[in-house]
Amino acid sequence: MSITNKALPLVAALAAAFAAGSAFAQETVKIGFTGPLSGGAALYGKNVVNGMEMAIKEINAAGLEVAGKKVKLELVALDDKYAPAEAAINARRLVQQYQSPAVFVPHSGGIYAMQAFNEQEKFIVMAYSSTPKITETGNKLTIRIPPTFNSYIEPFTSYEMKKFGKKVGMLPGDHEYAKNWTQLFGPAWEKAGGTIVSNNPMSYNRSADFYSGVSRVLAEKPEVLFVGGPSEPTALVVKQARELGFKGGFLIMDQAKLDEMAKVTGGLAPLEGSIGVLPVSYDERVGPKTFAAAYRKAYGADKDPTTESSYNYTLTHALASAMKLAGTTTDAAAIRAKIGEALTKMPTDINAGGFKGVDAVGGTIVDPLVATVEGGKIKPVNLSDLAK
Repeated sequence: MSITNKALPLVAALAAAFAAGSAFAQETVKIGFTGPLSGGAALYGKNVVNGMEMAIKEINAAGLEVAGKKVKLELVALDDKYAPAEAAINARRLVQQYQSPAVFVPHSGGIYAMQAFNEQEKFIVMAYSSTPKITETGNKLTIRIPPTFNSYIEPFTSYEMKKFGKKVGMLPGDHEYAKNWTQLFGPAWEKAGGTIVSNNPMSYNRSADFYSGVSRVLAEKPEVLFVGGPSEPTALVVKQARELGFKGGFLIMDQAKLDEMAKVTGGLAPLEGSIGVLPVSYDERVGPKTFAAAYRKAYGADKDPTTESSYNYTLTHALASAMKLAGTTTDAAAIRAKIGEALTKMPTDINAGGFKGVDAVGGTIVDPLVATVEGGKIKPVNLSDLAK
């Protein structure tokens, strides 16, 4: 069949229209999240989602182009109720149904469950947990977002021992992350010359009444309490301890945030003598300050961002930049390989976590700031200064 001269203009017009359509064609890439969006840890999960949502809106507004093709990012967030088995089911759904090249997950149990198959099913585990084991497994498609918590243990221990004494009562959560913290903290406390007078793990995610557990630990007269899980239930444990007459200090795992806890305890006074990570709102560096202002604009003037929000915001930006650098939205290994470079090239005002890259095993390189509560105020402090 031949094309007549009369038909040539029409053919040319159709070809031009097709070419124009191809130039403006847009690919949609689904970024996955599985985490607690209900139950006692719901706020913790929502903080992660908020940070990711902010980043995705900014990326889409600025325009993302990968290998010459316009790309739109879309978040698909699924509730796993903090259960590792549910996290694994959600991850498979995100990868198989939505073709997500990366899945963000903010709890170690879920991370371990996903690491059992993510290399085979070719997706990146964006792991928001400070558990050292996450990057000790050798999984080549994992990025551990926060620094490992073992860097906090000795300085936190030194501070609390000098201020309050060497007898600690342990009231950690019973979830996987808290178990990992406890396994390292207990021996470190004893190595420093301290005594563990009681140890009573509790379900921070399924309970709102901690009276009997706290009473049992306080009966042994501890001078310091080791606590930690999501901010709200951790604050309830602290509040219960104060109501029962505890006068000592609190050594708080990095999952809980002092500013969020203060909203539950009725201010910072009940948290006097605590040590934990520095809330984003008290971080004076350019990236965190810029992020905090944008977060309040997005979610309300009374909403203080947490490191869950700021760190996952930054890594969502890094993931998008890594796709651009790798020239692909689907090759998980190629994208994973470029995340470190994306962090080193990231503008200061977007780098809300102060990240400097990714190390050889897949952990981010970052200098975290911590805080104490003294005189009813949150006081930023460098980790190195605590051990002096």
